[in-house]
Amino acid sequence: MQITKVRKAVIPAAGFGTRLFPATKVVKKELFPIIDQDGRAKPVILAIVEEAISAGITEVGIVVQPEDQEIFIDLFNNPPKPELFAKLSPQNQEYSQYLQELGNKVTILTQSEQLGYGHAVFCAKDWVQNEPFLLMLGDHVYKTNTEKSCTRQILDIYEQINHSVIGLTTMSAQMIDKAGCVAGVWQEFNSLLSLTQIYEKPTVDYARQNLRVEGIAKDEFLCIFGLYLLTPQIFDCLAAHIEQNFRERGEFQLTSCLEELRQLDKMTGYMVKGNCFDTGMPDAYLQTMIDFRNQDIGIINDI
Repeated sequence: MQITKVRKAVIPAAGFGTRLFPATKVVKKELFPIIDQDGRAKPVILAIVEEAISAGITEVGIVVQPEDQEIFIDLFNNPPKPELFAKLSPQNQEYSQYLQELGNKVTILTQSEQLGYGHAVFCAKDWVQNEPFLLMLGDHVYKTNTEKSCTRQILDIYEQINHSVIGLTTMSAQMIDKAGCVAGVWQEFNSLLSLTQIYEKPTVDYARQNLRVEGIAKDEFLCIFGLYLLTPQIFDCLAAHIEQNFRERGEFQLTSCLEELRQLDKMTGYMVKGNCFDTGMPDAYLQTMIDFRNQDIGIINDI
């Protein structure tokens, strides 16, 4: 069977950032700064886009609120005014030009109403069209432990198996009420898992009874890393939920649609060799500022 090359990545960035209030009254959480391993200050969303492009993605769609469209366009498409550009170091002048080139690969999409993560993904349907696509979180940055980026690892697995892939990591029982968790059977121990269930924010009791995976330490569980490679059938599941007004916690969610897609087609979990840094909560953002710069192995920018 011919495998369709993955060209596009979708990054939802239309949330309100309530956990980082009041800072998010004035700065979108996706634009919060981090310092990369080269010592360059950049907004979170830029680090995510660079992760995608460095892995071979050629088009990135960022889903934002309509009123924020101009901010993101300015970041990726508008150079500084000449008098400000002149004040930049030669290295940053070169990086500014690189940003414009990167902007040619970025499309800004909109979510007119903030109706949940699943709804934000659905807003990219017409742009994605009938292609497999990479889905990345707008407030997570990634750092590999190998020579391959976290995103490249996911793309490589898809090219091997030709169906949806969900990146996985381990989490302690104390953390799983904040994450999507999975169960399954190992195809390759500690690497590839045939998924048998995907469940959003389980209680510890539910996880102990239903989400145990062989070989994983007691009171540790396999949870979603924050990188997905999805076939376009996910949009059919999302459309059905929206048409039926099926909401969870008041919003249209992605995880239940992933579970429906898993039941319709094969779905594999992959243990990503790397770390995912959450910038969407104060404590986690603070830790990201320390760990993202200091981790020894990472993707080095070309500039």
